[in-house]
Amino acid sequence: MAETETKKKGYAFSEEGMRKLKGLMKDYPSTDALLLPALYIAQDEFGYLDDAALQYVADLLKAPRSKVYGVATYYTMYKTKPTGRHLIQVCTNLSCSLLGAEHILNYLENKLGIKVGETTPDNRFTLITVECLGSCGTAPMMQINDTYYENLAEEGIDRILEGLK
Repeated sequence: MAETETKKKGYAFSEEGMRKLKGLMKDYPSTDALLLPALYIAQDEFGYLDDAALQYVADLLKAPRSKVYGVATYYTMYKTKPTGRHLIQVCTNLSCSLLGAEHILNYLENKLGIKVGETTPDNRFTLITVECLGSCGTAPMMQINDTYYENLAEEGIDRILEGLK
């Protein structure tokens, strides 16, 4: 997608977003090093990273679009499609799986009325799985937005979800 196409879609960092990016440019020695934080700024500004947002970042950094796309789709912390207000990420790696991640996932699917990869009709919750959130000693666990919830059981999940209304 050409730079003019990203402008048509209204993609441009706010003054604050550009200030953050320019501040980071002083601290990062290369475009490759700057790519991860630039994608965070874009996601924060635009909500998620669709093709036009990725092209905008590529244009800003003068980086190949393929590299920007590859990074954004490789890491699970970047959202490439719209998500609910609360992004629920259930860890399914070995420790969590052995201690009940599948049960937790099934419970959440039933409770929310959605399957993995879906968003509730009211756009409150999106449910996904991730490979590892680095909390093996407190499995099973999930992350909702930026908060970890560990040693999960059904009752605790009910309290957590009720607190997010």
